[in-house]
Amino acid sequence: MKLRIDGDVCMGHGRCYTIAPDLVTYDDEGFPLIRDELFAVPDDLVATAEEVVATCPEEAISLFDE
Repeated sequence: MKLRIDGDVCMGHGRCYTIAPDLVTYDDEGFPLIRDELFAVPDDLVATAEEVVATCPEEAISLFDE
């Protein structure tokens, strides 16, 4: 699975890195560091990634099958 955070849509609420600190890190302004690119989700964090996608208020996060 791969995750993508749309930098144009993300408002920096921080739910993603609060729920999944091992998956999403953030900058000094509270925005996820990895935006606008696909990055791999380790198998043991897929359920957490699904929760991150479901809780983003802007729907800025997408999960893709490889």
